[in-house]
Order: sequence, then C-alpha cells, then structure tokens
Amino acid sequence: MTDDELLARFAKNAPDFQAFLPELTAEERHSFCEIARLVHIEGLDWYFTGKKNEYFRFGRKNNGNNTAAHRGALGFFGKKDKGIRFWFNPSIELNLGDDVQFHEFALNGTAVNIAKRVLEMNQDDIAGRLKTDRNGLWPDDYPHLPKKKNRAVLQDTMPENEDIMPADSSSETVNLILYGPPGTGKTYATAAEAVRLCGETVPEGRKELMVAYHRLIRAGRIEFVTFHQSLAYEDFVEGLRPQQGMAGSGTDGEQPAAGFTLVPKDGIFRRIVREALGETEEKEDTFSLAGKRVFKLSMGVAGDHDDAHIFKNAIRDGYAIIGYGEVDFTDPRFASPDAILKAVQDSGVVGDKVLTSASGWVKMPNIFRNQMRIGDIIVVSRGNGLFRAIGQITGDYYFEPLEERPDYAHRRKVRWLWVSPESEPVDRIYAKDFSMATVYQLKRDLINVPALAQYIGRQHDTSPVTPQPYVLIIDEINRANISKVFGELITLLEPDKRLGQPNELQVRLPYSGDLFGVPSNLHIIGTMNTADRSIALLDTALRRRFDFRELMPDPTQLEIVDGIDLPAVLRALNERIEYLFDREHQIGHAYFIKCMARQGSNGIDQVMRDRIIPLLAEYFYEDWDKVAAVLGDATEAEGDYEGGFLNREKLPVPRGLGLEGEGSARYRWRVRTQQEGFDYNRGLLDV
Repeated sequence: MTDDELLARFAKNAPDFQAFLPELTAEERHSFCEIARLVHIEGLDWYFTGKKNEYFRFGRKNNGNNTAAHRGALGFFGKKDKGIRFWFNPSIELNLGDDVQFHEFALNGTAVNIAKRVLEMNQDDIAGRLKTDRNGLWPDDYPHLPKKKNRAVLQDTMPENEDIMPADSSSETVNLILYGPPGTGKTYATAAEAVRLCGETVPEGRKELMVAYHRLIRAGRIEFVTFHQSLAYEDFVEGLRPQQGMAGSGTDGEQPAAGFTLVPKDGIFRRIVREALGETEEKEDTFSLAGKRVFKLSMGVAGDHDDAHIFKNAIRDGYAIIGYGEVDFTDPRFASPDAILKAVQDSGVVGDKVLTSASGWVKMPNIFRNQMRIGDIIVVSRGNGLFRAIGQITGDYYFEPLEERPDYAHRRKVRWLWVSPESEPVDRIYAKDFSMATVYQLKRDLINVPALAQYIGRQHDTSPVTPQPYVLIIDEINRANISKVFGELITLLEPDKRLGQPNELQVRLPYSGDLFGVPSNLHIIGTMNTADRSIALLDTALRRRFDFRELMPDPTQLEIVDGIDLPAVLRALNERIEYLFDREHQIGHAYFIKCMARQGSNGIDQVMRDRIIPLLAEYFYEDWDKVAAVLGDATEAEGDYEGGFLNREKLPVPRGLGLEGEGSARYRWRVRTQQEGFDYNRGLLDV
C-alpha cells in the first residue's frame, strides 16, 4: 500500500484531518505513514475520535463498538501548536524513561524510531492490555454512525475517555435500477436521484430541481444515455473509429498524412469514467498535457543511502538536479552543445578521455539545460522499473552545487505535482522500462497519457481529496444486449471491485490497450420498463450487481378533472390488466398527470384515444375482446353493440366463401369517434 493509498484510508471519513493534510510536508506525511504501518503490523487498530484537535488514536477498538476505553489507546495523533503531533498514553508504562514517555513528538524520522522502540520493548505489556486474536483495523474498516448530525449529540453525552466515529454515507457506491410499468415516473425520478447522489440538496419544486439537474449536466457531473437494441460495446466503452492518417515528424510534432487510420475512441461510459477520475478537466487550476513533452530524469542513485538526500532535498525545495561536474553552464554561450563539450573537456573532469557531442557528459547537460523547456514534464525514476515523482519545469537552468555533493550543481526550478517515496511501477505510465540515461525525452506513443494525467491531476500537494460524485443515467437499460454492451466491464461495476476498494480490479481494454477500472465516485442509475421486457429476463450478471427499486402506478398523484375521477379510472384499468395479463403491464399515472380538462390538447379523451387504447391493443396483441374487457365494454350479447369507448359491429359473411349460415358470428371493434365521445361511467366507473 503506497503512502497516498494509506493516507486516503485515514482521510476518507475524517474531513478535519483531510483538510489539514495539505499543510504537511513530504517528510511529515511519509513519517506518519511509516508509524501507521508499524502499528498495523503489531495487530493494533487505528480509529477516529470526535475530540477537538485529536484526529485519531491507535490501540484496541473492536469493530461494531462506537466507543473504546481510554485505557485501550496506546497513542494519539492530533493537532497541537499549529502542527501535527503524536504522543503516548500516560497510563501505560512504556519503560522508555521520562525523556520519552510524556513528550509529544513531531512527525519526522526520530518519531518513527521512537514508535519502533515502543513497540519492540513493550510487547508483553501491549499484548496483555490491547491485543486480541485478530488483525489490526484501519480507520475506514469501522462502520459509520447512522446519521452525521448525531455526532455532536453523542459527543456531549460521552464520557471523557471514549471515542465516536463520524458518519458519512456519501462514500457508498450506488448501482440502482428503477423498474416498473410504463408511465410510473422512472425517468422523471432519475433527476432527483442524480442530484442527491451528486451531494446536493434536492429542491422541492420540479422547476428548481431541473435547474440543478441541468447545471450538473453542464458541469459534466451527470451523463444521460438511452440504451437500444443497436447499441454495442464500441459505442459504450471504446471502439475503433477512422481518423485522417498521421505521420510522425520527429519528437516535436506530427504532420498530417494522406489516407485514414483506425484509432481508439472513448464511448459514453469511458468518457464519464475519465470525468470521475479527473482526467478531462480543463479548468484554470487543473493541468493539461497538450503541447508539453515528457522527460525521464534520475536524481541520485536509487537505493544508495548516501544519495537519498539528493532526491529528498529537491522535492522539499522545489527543483530538479543532475550531476556531471562543477562546470557552470549559466552563460548564454552554453546554448550550444559544442560550448558544453569544450568546457567539460577543458575542466579535466574526464581526464584524457576524448568526448563528443554524443557523450553522456555533454548530451545530458545539453538536454537538461537546453532541450527541456518551461512547462515540460519530468518523471523521476527509481531504477529502471519504478518512478517516484512527477513535476513540471517552471524555471530556466541555474548553477548551485550541493554542499555535500558539489558535483551535483545543475538545477531547474520544478513544481512537484506528485510524489511517492514508495514509488510506482513504470508500466502504469510507460510501455517499456526506463533506460540508464540520466535524462532523455520519452516517446509520446509509448506514454499512457490518461494514466499520467491521472497522477498529474492530483496536483502538487498529493493529499487525498474526496472526489466529487458523478452519475451515469442509463434509460431503458433492459432494451440493449447487456453482455454485448458491457463486455468484461460488468464485473468492474461491483462496489468492492471499484478502484481503491479492497478487491479492486482493472482490465486491459481491447482497442487502446489501457488498463481500465471504475472509480467509486461514479454512481449508476438505470431505468427499466417492465412492459417492454420482463425483469425475469434481465441479464443475471446485471441483476447481481444492482439494487432494484420498484415504481408502480400511484393513483393518489391524480385528481378529479371535469367530473371524471381519474384515480378511480386508473385503478379500474390496472386491476383488469393485472387480472387478464400481469402486474408488469399496468398503466402508470404519468399518462394522466398533465390532464387539466376532458377535451383539448392533453385532455383526458385525447390520452385515452391516442395513448391508452393503442397501448392496450399492443399488450393484448390486437385481441379486442380483451381490450374491451379492460375498458368495461365487454358483452356477451350478440349483434351490434355501443360501449363507452368501443363500438362493436357484426361482420356480414362475404359472398363467395360458402360460409353463409355456418359458424359463430364475427365482429369488428372500433374506437368511438370524437363526435360520439367516451362514456367513463359506462364500464370504468361505477355510476
């Protein structure tokens, strides 16, 4: 677990600590993580407290308990004197002497050594008082209180020696499908659900709600898509699309060429995943790779203790540095590699060795001084297979030797965007291992630009920040071929397999070859019309990964309009549909929700004529006897018949069929004309 991942586990549900993290130096952050690991290895717990200026404790606190005895705490971390400190519980005999036991310690290498001594020298005492037969817990392993507002109430009533956990349910990933018959408000309800999942208060009025909803859409926080039978993996995730051919022209640019080539293009789902990961933001305070070159840089020898300070000091003071002698290349004449060659040769640093412009003693300083431009990116290596920092060049070359290593004197000012003392594998951002060269430009076609942008997007303080929630709304999710659209990504939707979760999974996409995972801050809402396709037929893999919330017709949403009792009309229709067909094909209240009169546009008669009756004919496959039964127009009488919505006419036997006088009578059903009108009291409503 890297320092960043570890700090994220502490900051996830501790907003006070999260807000304070950017104030810590790189040394303090790393020292804190080292102490955290030492404690965890001993099987002890880390847990939050609700006390002012005390962020959390380590010791023993069983999962499921909202409190832990003061004696169960071995140590404390909190903010004191405008800095973060840790101290030991005075009630525990640590046997380290007065010079240690009752003092508070700043976060540095000394503090790490003291913590290690405490744990090593007090094994019996710690085991007897604190440990049990289980592994230690991290702060985010504990359950949350049901409501955040209870925190202040509980704090006021808690004994001085007890702790509580802050509540935060917003971090839970939501995969939700709203399902039900047509017209029950499923799509309508997604707006409120999406706004809520984005962390905003849902307005009571529909107009205000839609203002908030469309604002979040414009901000890229909500994406809406409708599934259909022709939708494919290439539309949803990524696919190959034609693009005018590009021919390389060296390392500094590309020139268009004739013809076309197929290039990977993001689909709907991958676009919003990029948004949720912060890869596509182009605001003033975000970073773009456009127009910038990327260089690999070595600072000191990885694993060499004597060189450790070179990297550490460079990160602390905001510069990049390389060796190659004590020749000052500040003079403008050193814009020429030939001038660098002559100066190095004249300095005698290489003895009698004959140099050329391709020699490392010339080439490396030339790249560092002349080819790296302000704004370019540098990736600091740790050996050939790891990288440990990413920065942006912010200043020109200058000469300032290190006191301990005067041969390290060539510097550039750098804004460090990402730092990890534990390092990351090179293959996360580059398609091959680094070479031994001190500094050189990386090939753009081998760079995993989205992955590099993700690291850079964390900005220069690298503190874990709670990401903004994003929502993808998939309307009519059951109308597409789910296995065809989602492909291998169906597994990645599970909350515990999202990025940063205990069972995190990533897959390599088939077209781009990128590693791909789904972030936890992306919520998915689907809608499903049960009349279009039964829920029983839904892809089993999808069913297991989503929660389902049924929305059924709600007659209470309707009123009496022009003397017609719409709630009673809807109940009568649905009771008969459920009896003759099934409950999944009922009619939703939304069909009548805008009816303000009986006649006219959006009038009740128009809805019945143009929407309800055709829908019933579709449900019953043009079996008009059943349609008539639903509308209350069914009759066993022979001959012509006038109903409230349908008229029935007896069909004469066509001449020439030879069927005169044989068999049962046949009838034609037709919808009553506007002049004839509808009679709702004839069969739908009791008179």
